[in-house]
Amino acid sequence: MAGVTDIEAVLGHEYKGLLNYVCTSVPSNSIFTPGPDFLERVSTNSEHNPRTLAALQRLFGTGRLADTGYLSLLPVDHGIAHTAGMVFAANPAYLDPASIVQLACEGGCSGLVTTYGALGAMARVAAHHLPLVLKLNHDEQFAWPARFENILFARVQEAEAMGCSAVAATVYFGGPNARRELGMISELFSFAHELGLATVLFCYLHPRALNVEGKEIVFAADLTAEANHQGVTIGADLIKQKQPLWTGGYAALGPGYGKTDERIYTTLSTPHPIDLTRYQVLLGYCGRAGLIHSGGAKGDNDIQAVVRSAVINKRGGGMGMLAGRKAFQVPVVRGVQLLHAIQDVYLDKSISLA
Repeated sequence: MAGVTDIEAVLGHEYKGLLNYVCTSVPSNSIFTPGPDFLERVSTNSEHNPRTLAALQRLFGTGRLADTGYLSLLPVDHGIAHTAGMVFAANPAYLDPASIVQLACEGGCSGLVTTYGALGAMARVAAHHLPLVLKLNHDEQFAWPARFENILFARVQEAEAMGCSAVAATVYFGGPNARRELGMISELFSFAHELGLATVLFCYLHPRALNVEGKEIVFAADLTAEANHQGVTIGADLIKQKQPLWTGGYAALGPGYGKTDERIYTTLSTPHPIDLTRYQVLLGYCGRAGLIHSGGAKGDNDIQAVVRSAVINKRGGGMGMLAGRKAFQVPVVRGVQLLHAIQDVYLDKSISLA
């Protein structure tokens, strides 16, 4: 289905700067680029069993982006970390899992990422309409004092029993529990692959990371890319990451936090957002694991924000976006419009790799 969003009008003065940019730091022929034959190209020598490949194919074959090699996923798992009252007060209709499924279907999404309880309430019906992704763990902050720690709320066997296509999990890299979370999710992802499920890892830096001169570490390209690399190392098929806004996180943190090389900043990336995204893709085994960017928190001009993010993701070599709060904290008609605007970027053949 062709896109209808006027991308040039939405981007305004940024249109030429984003659409005409040429990436010279890491050329597009250095990475595995998304496309209709992506799975065929990357799976030839992989250890994935046929059921896991079929699960990935279902994700790539569903929704408005079906058979393009790009993904548009709806994540609705925020109510655990941020409290349901905060997240759903703007639109309490989405406390009903049926409404979440409706939005994903009407929004033309490739799949729905949500909690065990929500899927458990609707899986029998929902699994017939779109791929389901069970989020295994959540950052449960409903405690005093608040603790930024991912704990299990579901099990891989339950994802298989509900007919899910994939499981998802979060690791907070750089946090006090990162090693425990990495070890736990590594084992769960291995088990998921045995059962024929695909895996999605939210490779986030710890939420209490530093703020340096007004710049948040969680958006630093060099550190988020390293998190991506560790994520694919434990078996993630798809990586969810925040879109980078700057680079230089190692220097900002100072000595003692990992090791770096000046060529990351002088040869492999530049301050341009497309180059920063390309570096994230590069560290995901040169794009063998697809990079999906987070849609971010709801703001004042969400259509413009998501279209801009989608253009940067696509031109940088990314594989799509997960947009949650921007889509479900508004009436369903506006949520569908926002999801379609994202998808229109990936359907627009004039927007190519930089």
